[in-house]
Amino acid sequence: MDRLSKVGFIGLGNMGQPMAALLLKAGFALTVLDTNAEAQQAFVDQCGGSPAASLKELGSSSDAVITMLPDGQVVRRVVLGEEGEGDDRLLGSMREGTILIDMSSSSPTGTQTLGRVLAQHGISMLDAPVSGGVPRAKKGTLAIMVGGETAVVERCRPLFEAMGERVFETGILGSGHAMKALNNLVSAAGLIAAAEALLIGHRFGLDPTVMVDVLNASTGRNNSTENKFKQFILSRAFNSGFSLDLMVKDLTTAVDLARETSTPAVFSAACRELWAAALTKLENEADHTAVVRWFEEMARSQLGEA
Repeated sequence: MDRLSKVGFIGLGNMGQPMAALLLKAGFALTVLDTNAEAQQAFVDQCGGSPAASLKELGSSSDAVITMLPDGQVVRRVVLGEEGEGDDRLLGSMREGTILIDMSSSSPTGTQTLGRVLAQHGISMLDAPVSGGVPRAKKGTLAIMVGGETAVVERCRPLFEAMGERVFETGILGSGHAMKALNNLVSAAGLIAAAEALLIGHRFGLDPTVMVDVLNASTGRNNSTENKFKQFILSRAFNSGFSLDLMVKDLTTAVDLARETSTPAVFSAACRELWAAALTKLENEADHTAVVRWFEEMARSQLGEA
């Protein structure tokens, strides 16, 4: 089995930049592309790699192409072009036998549809979304959920191990994206449950900092109480690096999946609606931890320092 040595990476945002940097550190020959030309050049200047002038250039020079983009619709446009007929696109430039790895948070069913198109051209596809946020992306300790054929996963494993601490094979193509959305559903539910509990306690007279400490020593602890409340909410920083609109997108994917599988999901739907309501009330590009500000407004009470 040939080693994948030439890798294309599309999307140098908050998550993509540190992930791509780790691939360079691991010794892969990396070609990068971002719609923000300044961000692309800054990455090359600071980390190395080769800048691509187009999708065609990147696709033709890569054994595997990684996409780390806002959603599956953007991934589809990058691969197929506008309406499937764009001039600058990956399809047509990627060679037979190469691999597309979508590490974005995309629709599971959309991923399966795109995978079938690529298969007709001899191109394999994996979906490999990640969990852990920017801090773990920088450390190379992400959890990576990979869907697709086992043989293709094994060929790409060195790439995943360069960026993540744990690699989970989740099953068929699209299963990684399904798992990511469902993970974020559980995470989102835990955050707003904790927010409401802290607001109730605060109005009663409890210290929110003490409450977080108690939760983290008790059965109520979750990822948000351990890694978000003191760090980003009580501190009033609201800068975890994962946006509110992306969280709502992932929750929408989870609820859509419930509908597509005919699974009753009353709580999940309500959770998604709460987050979506917050999105309409907060400023554009708000961090997802800022959802607590909307709960504070409803409670007319504030957690942490002004």
